[in-house]
Amino acid sequence: MSDTAPPKSFLPYGRQQIDAEDEQAVLDVLRGDWLTTGPAVESYEEAFAARVGAKHAIACSSGTAGLHMAAIALGLDFGDVVVVPSVTFLATANAVRYVNADVLFADVDPETGLMSAEHVARAIAGLSEGTVKALFPVHLTGHAVDIAGLRQAFPHLAMVEDACHALGGEYDVGQGMVPVGSCPLGGITMFSTHPVKTIATGEGGVLTTNNDVLANRLGWARNHGMVREPERFQNRAMGFEEGKAAPWYYEMHLPGYNYRLSDVNAALGLSQLKKLDAFVAKRRALRDRYAERVASLGPHVKMQPVAAGCNPAWHLAVTLIDFAALGTTRTEVMNTLRARGIGSQVHYIPVHRQPYYARRYGPLNLPGADAYYARCLSLPLFPAMEESDVDRVVEELALVLKL
Repeated sequence: MSDTAPPKSFLPYGRQQIDAEDEQAVLDVLRGDWLTTGPAVESYEEAFAARVGAKHAIACSSGTAGLHMAAIALGLDFGDVVVVPSVTFLATANAVRYVNADVLFADVDPETGLMSAEHVARAIAGLSEGTVKALFPVHLTGHAVDIAGLRQAFPHLAMVEDACHALGGEYDVGQGMVPVGSCPLGGITMFSTHPVKTIATGEGGVLTTNNDVLANRLGWARNHGMVREPERFQNRAMGFEEGKAAPWYYEMHLPGYNYRLSDVNAALGLSQLKKLDAFVAKRRALRDRYAERVASLGPHVKMQPVAAGCNPAWHLAVTLIDFAALGTTRTEVMNTLRARGIGSQVHYIPVHRQPYYARRYGPLNLPGADAYYARCLSLPLFPAMEESDVDRVVEELALVLKL
């Protein structure tokens, strides 16, 4: 009999947690009458809106689709400019280009990775008044941008909060702590329910707003631009027979997309939403453990600091590492960690460095974004982990960094 210890399981940087209740919810839909958008989507939207304290929630097929829908709902078009932080996923900027508007990349804090009003002011300096139409701030890794500061500095600009990382978090907007997604200062908030996010629907996204007009626009952008409300029909001769609305009739006033979420996905989301508080609590506890353990690794390794004015729902556990000072490279660290059963990732490559955007807008000097990118490394964080897993990750990181 061998006395060799069994190999330890691989820890990815993120992973969904699905239980029997989730499986049963999906099976119930599969055995029912609806597979595509139906009653499960409606129930999911109602529960989601109630959870974040918003008037409307509109579910869609992905976070990227949600950002595109938001850009459409705001009426962004040729000649319009939208300010986007450079440290984000590609989709935040790409959604602006989908509607032929232009992206203006703003710098971020080199420690938190968040865009502030000061960064926006610096980005738009010198532009003609009225050129910039919207801000797309990003609640990175789970902690929140100072939305109140942005709104105070730029009250005339539309706002779409990219909260893909922040479901379950809270922020202070001058009214005490309120849920991210409650849209207390107007605009739209967009969430992702990709498997590594706080709750999972397979693929999916949800937009929240308190604005009835924006909610209607989001709805038709999601479903081919179709309008079914009789009071909105423009061709009344076709839409009505003997004064009654034709039950089959619909109109398209502007083109939309097929960005619907299915009932199968929504059933999973509704089941997962019931566990959101438990997921968030576990993520916070694990992230606190990381902060406690990483603090002992010395001056060249630290956790990403917590931004002021928010209570994060941590999507990622990001360390900031001075690789050069430790005589190594991020590639070497990631590869060695992986060989030892520890997954990691980089969130994100500054989007202004991507070839498409570099060609379109030329070289940009965003030192905060570059400094954050040069040091960031996301370590494993998901609800099924235990504190012993965090200890293992930090111990392996110390070995790899020779600390």
